Amino acid sequence: MRLIIHDLDIEHNEKIKKLLSYDKKINNIISNNGNIKHCIGCFNCWVKTPGECVLKDGYNEMGKLAGGSEELIIISKCVYGTYSPFVKNVLDRLISYVHPDFTMRNGEMHHKLRYTNSMNTKVYFYGDITESEKETAKKLVKANLINFNGSLKEVKFLESFEEVFNENSIN
Repeated sequence: MRLIIHDLDIEHNEKIKKLLSYDKKINNIISNNGNIKHCIGCFNCWVKTPGECVLKDGYNEMGKLAGGSEELIIISKCVYGTYSPFVKNVLDRLISYVHPDFTMRNGEMHHKLRYTNSMNTKVYFYGDITESEKETAKKLVKANLINFNGSLKEVKFLESFEEVFNENSIN
């Protein structure tokens, strides 16, 4: 299964599905339907409803979706070297993907994993991006993947979101 998180207009979902239909993987596409709430830091997704956010806004099962995914694709405008506000909000809601307990990984303290999968991850940033922002974005993606036990397959920088739909851009 493939999890796709993007900040493009919702009408681009069909284009993305078509672009990624080169295999028989199921695509779960997460886009902004205008209903997402911000993580409130209650940690109920860890202790009260493990693996599921208590905010019932259609984004409450992000951890479970990620836990069943073998591939993660993120398409985001690069904003000062990081994700767009919507994509960052979705990633915040993925906190239920891990346990509240800690363990050592690569000589660093990280949360224990709730799921055993390792997501192959591709991130596509678009916009007018400086070299400094590109370096910051690459470091951020790598740090996120340590927390999510993911492996980085690609970080690509595009001048505009339209480039996403060019042949071979996100395959």
